[in-house]
Amino acid sequence: MKYAKEELANSKRIFKSATPKQTIDWYVKWVASVILLAAMVVRSSGVSNTLDTVLSFFGCLGWLFVAFIWKDRALIILNAIACFILLTGLLTKLFTA
Repeated sequence: MKYAKEELANSKRIFKSATPKQTIDWYVKWVASVILLAAMVVRSSGVSNTLDTVLSFFGCLGWLFVAFIWKDRALIILNAIACFILLTGLLTKLFTA
């Protein structure tokens, strides 16, 4: 259904997304989510622990970028710590191999 702009702005019954669409954060959010899902597939299949860690790192890095744009402190803290942990694991694998 198509709604008039005024109807959309004033209606409490029409569902409106809280985040804007087709902006840089929208694209990064969806790409990062797909990357994280791919990491979960790799993890559950047991293909490669290193690939899982790399994909997880880039997925969290994407979400960290989105969190900064949104100024969402909870997402910033979560993804900053996740990136640190994953990067530490990657560096450990790199230098102990």
